[in-house]
Amino acid sequence: MSFLSKLFGGGASEAKTPQGEAYEGFMIFPEPIREGKVYRLCARITCEIDGEVKEHRLIRADTLESEDAGISASVAKAKQMIDEQGKRLFS
Repeated sequence: MSFLSKLFGGGASEAKTPQGEAYEGFMIFPEPIREGKVYRLCARITCEIDGEVKEHRLIRADTLESEDAGISASVAKAKQMIDEQGKRLFS
């Protein structure tokens, strides 16, 4: 691959775009944040309440070595928060 191709994005690998996961009436969208060589735990949690889609962004200090690990941990933490707080997440 040529230098110019790399410079202008021709050879860049596509970032993963995890699909949302339904859980207990909520949708979880894992969105780990890349910080250097690690990924910070992050997810977006949505729920429709009274016809309006509410959103909560979950960001934690935890970092993981791979994007796949970041996705798994983000989903697990989001499920834990839903179990503990339910719709109070949006208050």
